[in-house]
Amino acid sequence: MLAFTFPGQGSQRPGMGRAWTDHPSWEVVEDATRVSGQDLTRLLLHADQAELTLTANAQLTTFVLSLVVLDAIERVGLAPTLCAGHSLGEYSALAASGALDFEDGVRLVVERGEAMHEAAVERPGTMAAILGADDDTVEAACQRAEGEVWVANYNAPGQVVVAGDAEAVDRAGTIAKELGARKVLPFPVAGAFHTLLMAPARSRLRKALATTTFVTPEVPVVANVDGRVHERADEWPGLLSAQLCSPVRWRQSLETLAALGASAVVEVGPGGVLSGLARRTLSDVRVLAVAAPDDLDHLVDQVAGTESWHTYAAAHQGEHLYTSERVVVSPATGVFEPEETLAAPGPGARATTGGGTKVAVGDLLGLVGRDEVRTPFAGLVVGFMAHRGERVVSGQPVAWLRVNPAGS
Repeated sequence: MLAFTFPGQGSQRPGMGRAWTDHPSWEVVEDATRVSGQDLTRLLLHADQAELTLTANAQLTTFVLSLVVLDAIERVGLAPTLCAGHSLGEYSALAASGALDFEDGVRLVVERGEAMHEAAVERPGTMAAILGADDDTVEAACQRAEGEVWVANYNAPGQVVVAGDAEAVDRAGTIAKELGARKVLPFPVAGAFHTLLMAPARSRLRKALATTTFVTPEVPVVANVDGRVHERADEWPGLLSAQLCSPVRWRQSLETLAALGASAVVEVGPGGVLSGLARRTLSDVRVLAVAAPDDLDHLVDQVAGTESWHTYAAAHQGEHLYTSERVVVSPATGVFEPEETLAAPGPGARATTGGGTKVAVGDLLGLVGRDEVRTPFAGLVVGFMAHRGERVVSGQPVAWLRVNPAGS
């Protein structure tokens, strides 16, 4: 089960879109430029750090590039079975789950970024990460600081972010170190995000949310506010509004993903911060990151996760086959039964003789319960990733295809 996680503000960096300009998924940038009215190509390729750090620019560019990466992952046939996003990333997660239309997502992110910028101007503040202290210690430090400072992010064990008035944040950091915290790292931001100082932004965001249509997510999405899955579409406007002034419960969200059965957590988008937090939090779950096109190969390899994949690659004398590989995912939850006529090896394996069975777009690969598994790709079925009779979930990879093989 693949859990896709999406980064928030702070993951942006100059030139972060350059690796994607020649990829077909770059068309997402063109669509977002049309909807937002912002020159996203310039922002993603040429803006300097100062311009990208502006709240509105940071949020829009991170959201759009995350969806570029998502589109690229979907083009190789992978899809999430679970989703979550850190702060702004929750909008990306909702778009990935089908709960939020792409154009609506772009408009909401524009409104959110501008509203949060205005709130920071009206009520200036700052943030700092406190390392090496547990949640209770950091909460106590905020209370003892006797000012406008609160926990803003529960990021990982031993990593908690506080935010508020600059002087109060400084006092809380000092007290936390007295209580045993190892280090305090100030953030170069002008706003106290996810605290009551963001209250002025809520009215503007609520108006935008009220005119946005949400639908039932196709895959479960874990919310920042409480670290729980919310399946009803009508819950999400309130959750997104509450998120502005509530702490991001990211550690709890990761634990929920693991409890729901995630076998791999994939960070989708720029940065790499979430991968580090996942490794600190989840010891028994594989952690992967896709930020550039080359990372797609690694993701495909890791999803296979078998020695036979490496044996297959070696047999082709080092030929780089990853970009010709595709996976077909389950359309539903249920028991998988592969099509009897497909002469392909067992789970995770690759055909070693005969090259697999040739299929065309739309051909039947098997059934999940009563739902048909049909291939969206033409090529050779060279392996299954699920056993006959195995229970699979919607979005779980079940078969491997090699598309456009030489000589076919």
